[in-house]
Amino acid sequence: MFQYDFMQHAFIAGTLIAIMCGVIGVFIIARSLSFIAHTLSHIGFAGAAFAAFTGMDPLIGLLVFTLLGAVGVGQMGVRMFRRDASISVILSLALALGILFLSLGNIQGNYSRTLLFGSVVGIDLQDVWQIVVITILVLLALAASYRWLKFDSFDQVGAQAAGLPIRWISIGFLLLMAVAVSVTVQIVGALLVFALMTVPAAAARFYTQSIFGMILLSSFIAVLGVWFGLVAGYYTNAPVSFFIVAFDAFVYFLGMAFQAIIGRRRGVETETE
Repeated sequence: MFQYDFMQHAFIAGTLIAIMCGVIGVFIIARSLSFIAHTLSHIGFAGAAFAAFTGMDPLIGLLVFTLLGAVGVGQMGVRMFRRDASISVILSLALALGILFLSLGNIQGNYSRTLLFGSVVGIDLQDVWQIVVITILVLLALAASYRWLKFDSFDQVGAQAAGLPIRWISIGFLLLMAVAVSVTVQIVGALLVFALMTVPAAAARFYTQSIFGMILLSSFIAVLGVWFGLVAGYYTNAPVSFFIVAFDAFVYFLGMAFQAIIGRRRGVETETE
């Protein structure tokens, strides 16, 4: 399997993106931004389609559109964005624009499927280097803002009382989300990107209460999911993204069952006392 360059590229790129998604996903879950991540992925689909229509690098289109989308969400306010019909309107508009650009450019159906469902085995060496640079930048930004971001994500009232620049923290995190989404789309596609960015983090919460522990476990689950997806996809010739999401979902439901068992045991112990 590793004798092929495309599999080597896929494992390197997939591992880096999984680590990034595992880290940023913990804060996405804590800040209840899952649907915004989903929205940004659809905006990225429109951006990639526009890039293909104009002949640009798809990653540039992804970055430009998702960054503009993140700024727009930040200006509207995250709470208002989640509260009204804005999500459904923007999702629909982004998909419509993507379809429009694909039709105007007379782009083949294979490219459309790649944008929607990803194609990790289609990543070349240039893509790998782009992913390496972007992943390192995102992780460094998260590390630099870790204390403020952790405070604001897990104790918003306390962060506001402490006088932290909450609005700028929110906008900055949305921009990091936009960059992460742009890179992740290449692995699992626009329709499933939010799964890789949220399911491992959601699963990690079942197994540990430590924030740093959640980050480590979320990244570990995401990496295992990508590795499992690549191996299973290679030997079955089925979509890699399916296996990635299926593995992460299995770990999530396993954690849910684990929590239910612990809750019952505690209930029984309380009754016996």
